[in-house]
Amino acid sequence: MTVDESEWLADRFEEQRPRLRAVAYRMLGSVAEAEDAVQDAWLRLSRADAGQIDNLGGWLTTVVARESLHRLRSRARRREDLVDTLARPLPDPVISAAGVDPEEEVVLAESVGLALLVVLDSLTPAERLAFVLHDMFDLPFDEIAPLVGRSSVAARQLASRARRRVRGVDLPAPDQDPVRQRQVVDAFYAAANAGDFDALVELLHPEVVFRADYGPNRPPAQYRGAATVAKQARRARGADLHPVLVNGLPGVVTVRNDRPVSIMAFTIADGLILEIDGIRDPHRVRRLAAEVVRRMHP
Repeated sequence: MTVDESEWLADRFEEQRPRLRAVAYRMLGSVAEAEDAVQDAWLRLSRADAGQIDNLGGWLTTVVARESLHRLRSRARRREDLVDTLARPLPDPVISAAGVDPEEEVVLAESVGLALLVVLDSLTPAERLAFVLHDMFDLPFDEIAPLVGRSSVAARQLASRARRRVRGVDLPAPDQDPVRQRQVVDAFYAAANAGDFDALVELLHPEVVFRADYGPNRPPAQYRGAATVAKQARRARGADLHPVLVNGLPGVVTVRNDRPVSIMAFTIADGLILEIDGIRDPHRVRRLAAEVVRRMHP
């Protein structure tokens, strides 16, 4: 391959990168693993005879989907000892600055709601692949079938089962007013810092759910109900709170001693907090949020 051919191929790949990252992220729920899957696709392409590839976008999507499926199956084997799906870590969120600039719009476009990612994480690898590729990216079942080693009819059934699971969860529809959402989040932290339990309860939906991921040394937890969740609220003593977007939801990164230590995302509807997703594993938080915080406060 000549230098000009190599540059041409690299340019064509970069045109496909946003879609490939979107496929991988929806499949894996992990920013880092999605990037690795896309990079593997580039390595495969650089070694292939590109002249024999009729549909480059379709070929790359297939490669990324196959690599993602392999990673999902490996992950599933590691999780065989986890009976309760609620004991699984939260998926990696996409963190961006509140008031996103055009460059970051591309990243946000790849993200989906954390609540949906949690549901997708409960599917089998084959169900997740069939649902993501067909329902989110419109791939026909005759192209999905070889990836899961099933017939086209069986692939359709996989997607149908996944679709029923997703619809059965009754995913929340958040408010669309970002200013109002941020006001509710600010009020939540003001009440927490003041130790105002009653004010906290008033901001929470009666059936609010708080999912907390503490990292490898402590099992994830789920709290439900306004009073229970309000008791989990803590004062941010000696910490700086940085407003961010977490998969498009209003969120906060807590920073102590110049290090991000927690990420919180809020789903808000009708002025009440329906769901809170929190990651409190400092190592994971730094990996996900340090760059965004640095850009916000250089």
